[in-house]
Amino acid sequence: MMIVRAAALILALLTATAQVFAAEIVVEPGAGTLARAISLANPGDRLVLAAGLYSGSVTVDRPLTITARGEVRLNGEGEGSVVLVDAPDVIVEGLYISGSGNSHEDIDSGVKLTKKAQGAIVRNNELEGNLYGVDIHGARDALVADNVIIGRSDRRMNQRGNGVYVWNAPGAKVEGNTVRLGRDGIFVNTSRRNTFSNNRFENLRFAVHYMHANDSTVTGNVSIGNHLGYAIMFTDRVKIRDNVSIGDREHGIMLNYANNSVVEGNAVIGGGEKCLFVYNANKNVMRGNRFEGCPIGIHFTGGSERNEITGNAFIANRTQIKFVSTRDHVWSGNYWSDHAAYDVNGDGIADQPFRPNDAMDRILWTQPSAKLLIGSPAVQLIRWAQRNFPSLLPGGVVDDRPLMKPRELAEAVVQLRAVSQ
Repeated sequence: MMIVRAAALILALLTATAQVFAAEIVVEPGAGTLARAISLANPGDRLVLAAGLYSGSVTVDRPLTITARGEVRLNGEGEGSVVLVDAPDVIVEGLYISGSGNSHEDIDSGVKLTKKAQGAIVRNNELEGNLYGVDIHGARDALVADNVIIGRSDRRMNQRGNGVYVWNAPGAKVEGNTVRLGRDGIFVNTSRRNTFSNNRFENLRFAVHYMHANDSTVTGNVSIGNHLGYAIMFTDRVKIRDNVSIGDREHGIMLNYANNSVVEGNAVIGGGEKCLFVYNANKNVMRGNRFEGCPIGIHFTGGSERNEITGNAFIANRTQIKFVSTRDHVWSGNYWSDHAAYDVNGDGIADQPFRPNDAMDRILWTQPSAKLLIGSPAVQLIRWAQRNFPSLLPGGVVDDRPLMKPRELAEAVVQLRAVSQ
């Protein structure tokens, strides 16, 4: 016990000594000046970059703070990553960073955090025109916050890099960033315990793209005009809360082999294809979401079982649900804008259950050519018969307690909606 206490005391004294002797060093602009300053600095020093252009990529191999005084521009001149962080507790802040290389194999980035960069902080920077914005490559508990990341636009979208790439970086957080252009806003692969919150994504393929990244949180983000908003794939136990998707062209939210997750309080408005697409996803909770103005509100595929769907609002979708089944699936307590409901006792719950689909919907989904007959008397007769004789209806979704009013949009979502239109 005495040995452990002595070791802890020595470590504390060494830390305090390093803090006492940490210096603030002013670095002047020019070619190679920052790299020289890093090589001469002691751990814990604060490098303050004077306004101007710094050319050439740098490697930070000791705990330092690199910050700006005035407008500071770092340019990697097209070689590798502009700032490679290879030490713990490094802070990179307040810089304009551009000019990375073009190698996807090396993940050339504006800022690359290696496995050694535990606890690194990248904040309040502007990263523009790099292949990747920030690469968190194994750096545990890293923070990427309040940056503006503008990706490449000179390649086809799938050949660009991501705004933030997270690989095997448990505990990493990406918060308050604005990401435009490039491929995906945030792409996370083979990681866990990550938090992506309060970011804004525009003109991308996916806003947030999950692959094999369990026990994480996606909350308070805004996706506008991307191909797909939030793609949660091959991942378990993710909390997707209070996010917004406005005008994303394919899906607002996609669950693909995603299990035991919570999708709650999100708003998907005006999507180009499907507000929510669920493919082989099981035991998820989808609660209190708003799906509005999409050709399809929710598309459920076979293999998606034991999901709880309650308290959601389905508003003005051309088809509220696309779900082919041979038996009934009960979704309880949702609002349906096309349900001509009445509520005699005034408890806020419609007095009759609601089935959003009928046999003709099923025929149209499985035999698209049948759309030519949609207005025919025969089709209208079949639908009339199903409304009056419910026993004729096929299996599918039944809401046994449909709501009379939808969940109201938050004021912030209303303002975003107005701005994006």
